[in-house]
Amino acid sequence: MSSATQSPPLTAPPTPRSAARGATRKHTWALLGICALAALLYGWALDSGDYANAYYSAAVKSMTGSFTNFLFAAGDPYGSVTAAKPPLAFWPQVLMVWAFGFHSWSIMLPQVIEGVAAVFLLHRTVRIWAGQNVALVAALILALTPVTVAINRSNNTDTLLVLLLVAAAYACTRAVHTGNGRWLYLSACYVGCGFLTKLMAAWVVVPAIALVYLVSAAAPIRRRVADLLGAGAVLAVTSFWWPVLFDLWPGSKPFMGATLNGGALENIFGYNGFGKIFNFGQQYGGSGLNVQLGAVGMSGGEPTVTRMFGPEAGGQISWLLPFSLLILAVVGAAGYRRLWHAIPGDRLQRAGWLLWGSWLLVTIAVFSFTEGIWHPYYTTSLAPAIAAISAAGLAGLWREYRHGGGRSWILLPAAVALTAAWTIVLISRDTSWHGWTRWVVLATAVLAVLGLVAGRAGGGRAAPGRWALLAGVVSMLVTPAVWSAGTAIEHKTNGGFPSAGPPNEALNALTRGELPPGVKIPGLEDVQARPPRGGGFAGATLSAENRKALDYAVRNSGNAEIALAVEGGGLAASSFIIDSDAVVVSMGGYLGADNVPSVGQLRQWVAQGKLRFVLSAAPGGPRMGGLAGMGGERQKERVAWVVGNCSAVDPAAYGGTPPQERLLPLPSFGDATLYRCG
Repeated sequence: MSSATQSPPLTAPPTPRSAARGATRKHTWALLGICALAALLYGWALDSGDYANAYYSAAVKSMTGSFTNFLFAAGDPYGSVTAAKPPLAFWPQVLMVWAFGFHSWSIMLPQVIEGVAAVFLLHRTVRIWAGQNVALVAALILALTPVTVAINRSNNTDTLLVLLLVAAAYACTRAVHTGNGRWLYLSACYVGCGFLTKLMAAWVVVPAIALVYLVSAAAPIRRRVADLLGAGAVLAVTSFWWPVLFDLWPGSKPFMGATLNGGALENIFGYNGFGKIFNFGQQYGGSGLNVQLGAVGMSGGEPTVTRMFGPEAGGQISWLLPFSLLILAVVGAAGYRRLWHAIPGDRLQRAGWLLWGSWLLVTIAVFSFTEGIWHPYYTTSLAPAIAAISAAGLAGLWREYRHGGGRSWILLPAAVALTAAWTIVLISRDTSWHGWTRWVVLATAVLAVLGLVAGRAGGGRAAPGRWALLAGVVSMLVTPAVWSAGTAIEHKTNGGFPSAGPPNEALNALTRGELPPGVKIPGLEDVQARPPRGGGFAGATLSAENRKALDYAVRNSGNAEIALAVEGGGLAASSFIIDSDAVVVSMGGYLGADNVPSVGQLRQWVAQGKLRFVLSAAPGGPRMGGLAGMGGERQKERVAWVVGNCSAVDPAAYGGTPPQERLLPLPSFGDATLYRCG
């Protein structure tokens, strides 16, 4: 029978909906085992004391102090500025801190729970579409995705974002199957909650949800259009109620970080929204870290079509990306042949491919061409789509291998070979990190391809074919599994920029005051190696020097409401907030760029006796690794005002040491100087 008259196997898995209702005890235990594996990977050494993104951890601690701090995601205990993100991702962490106290594990525990919940919910979503076995494979792939392990071991917002987007996909799938618009409204609500987690990053899945419901829902076309309009209204309300509340709040509130005027809507349509896509609203007037991010492996690569495969993001997410794209190409070709020959199709199976395929392709397009700040850990939002497509595609290729006509059986061994080749390329970029797995991949892939060819020679039903399929799956998943386990064990390598795989030796060397071989940064060639002075890059532990300065400020502040204001934003102030109970103000938002407190506000605080001590930069020009120079013009104005209106405290008064002339190339804040104002 020709392929033109067959039912294309990739787009028509056998009765998945009945399989979804008929879960066996074996399936249940398998799902529990996958969820337990995910919990182990995400929660390993949860009590290590690593606060991951210290900037967010400081915000969580600050949010416990008052209702407005909680409601508006204050970045410091005084509530002077927000953490520049909506609060939804932080609220579970705050609740856990209220329940168990402020510890690194109480902040991370919600992330583990959310990560495991995403794995479970992806299984529930995929089984409706493709059955129990495919759903289990999808859940396993998501659990073993290296970047997902890394981000779920951090307190960044992406963990909750992925859970909410998978929940939206589940509700959309139910809406398509039932034709009930209420499920679509629920899907829109989940996306809106995702917006309150990471703003426009959540809207990337909106085209997929809208397309699949419009094309495939079990309802008349007028009803579908009306439901989509209603869902759009739900999306708008659930997305914007908090920003509008923030901007209309009549009482005191924090300044919205990463904005010029302190408004939430400005943040959405500026730095954290369209600014990330089109690279506007992000120029702080400084160089961020005074070091090119690419030199220390912290950039996301150039905005090109190959970004997802590059050295920055490739090892995080792209292990099964070529396989997924191949599957989508085969499905697209099968769908085209079906339309050309007017062969009836399965509406619900088409819906699944449209949902996950659109999710994957739209997200890749947005990520690949984003011109603003883009971090490789953002790719965790690709993981559910890759997992669903890869699992369903593998099942479809196996059916085609066994029952397909012509030469279509070649697709399965070809896909195994393609995936193995790309995996070996990724491993070879740094063989010092579990490079031995490339030999395992090569051996199992060769065994799989030869076994599949031999199995097909026996009619596609011989035992070698089944064992070859297992070998092929091993070749696909062994290295991501090893990378995931290694990332979990190396739990102290995440920090504020979570990543899987090899530790960032360039960044580590720079924090030690060293230049890695081959890295040339203008102005740093003559920097002498010396140990870090301070909490390091956005660290959570106060250095002995900074603790002495803080203790002195607390003892001598009298009745001042603010014990200490720290220049350099949350990057500099995080350790003061996390490692003490003092009321500390982080001046300038995240990197010191925000106009908060303004010079006028500083003057007013000092005149009213609210502030007596400021930790700012030593007099003179910006220094590499110093407090000044990262925040642009607003920071320069504050630094100049402090130098001109406050008196420097002799470090000998609190047992400190004078700032050194030679400073670390990454923030050690070695030029920090304590000033007394008023």
